[in-house]
Amino acid sequence: MVDAATPLAALSPSAAAARLDLIEARIVAACAAAGRARAEVSLVAVSKEQPDDAVRAFHALGVRDFGENKVQALLARAERLADLADVRWHLIGALQTNKAKDLARAPLAMLHTVDRPELVTALGKRLDATRPLPCLIQVNIDREPQKAGVLPEALDPLVELVLATQCLALAGLMAIPRPLDESGVAELAASFEAMRVLGERVADRIGRACVLSMGMSDDFELAIAHGSTCVRVGSSLFGPRTYTLNSV
Repeated sequence: MVDAATPLAALSPSAAAARLDLIEARIVAACAAAGRARAEVSLVAVSKEQPDDAVRAFHALGVRDFGENKVQALLARAERLADLADVRWHLIGALQTNKAKDLARAPLAMLHTVDRPELVTALGKRLDATRPLPCLIQVNIDREPQKAGVLPEALDPLVELVLATQCLALAGLMAIPRPLDESGVAELAASFEAMRVLGERVADRIGRACVLSMGMSDDFELAIAHGSTCVRVGSSLFGPRTYTLNSV
């Protein structure tokens, strides 16, 4: 049995593969239970504060999408791992407006955390309109004052602002509801379902299927049951964080 409390750096390649296989089996089972195809759900491996060797290990096993929390960390990681040309980097952490200029230099596949008009304006001044950046609007679905994200009732105006910003390409929504240890299964399911409904509204507006980035190590099966198309998994893959870059 693979111990999720063991850092990936301490695991053999076969143990790392076993850990990925367990996550894959959980995703497959969740999709089957929800009557969905496995291809409908993508996996973002949350690599923040993990060693580069861990990213390389999962890349060798076929993982291509990796999530970082900070722009500077993503830039530094992408430079160190430039030989992995097919990696798709995701920024999944809150973004300050003064980091928009740094984001413009990042080899980013998806920005998950557009959450306020001021950030959209800052990005509009820095990003290249000829290469619109795919992005998600983060929704504070549980109305937690300590969390980033637009409140549900303010979503529509932010959607319109993003759509009017040529350098951004709205792909869908992201949310981080309360974890299971702070809410019951029914409450968490209600949050995911509320996001599914919002996602349908956004899909109607953009005229295509909406990306729903929701669900993490402990709850992604429930998120998949309620329409998640992108799960963000860190600790169940990598184990505990093993170091922090001093420069970020």
